[in-house]
Amino acid sequence: EVELVESGGGLVQAGGSLTLSCAISGLTGGEYSIGWFRQFPGYVREGIACISRSDGSTFYRDSVKGRFAIDFDSARGTVHLRMNNLEPEDTGVYYCQAHPKVTFILSGEYFCSFGMDYSGKGTLVTVSS
Repeated sequence: EVELVESGGGLVQAGGSLTLSCAISGLTGGEYSIGWFRQFPGYVREGIACISRSDGSTFYRDSVKGRFAIDFDSARGTVHLRMNNLEPEDTGVYYCQAHPKVTFILSGEYFCSFGMDYSGKGTLVTVSS
């Protein structure tokens, strides 16, 4: 059974930093794509940072580019989202997602646009002004 568990959410002031972590189990070999998605109240979930293992690309949504960084420790099955210079507009629920190895080429942007097969339950990030 595939399981993703996010942690690290909380309350932070604008301009501050926060690191989210995701522990992934049930996907073997490390040959899976991973990403972070977020959802604002009343809006659809959007991919903000995705790593594709099929073409090696990393995609960041423009709104977080230069402020957020995703890294993946495939040996440990952990994914981090390091968030700097947070803004009140970053407030939302953040989800870790994973997609098993595919035989065709899919980019990080593709995964961030269409989502991945597996998702955690999310962790809330609140940025106060």
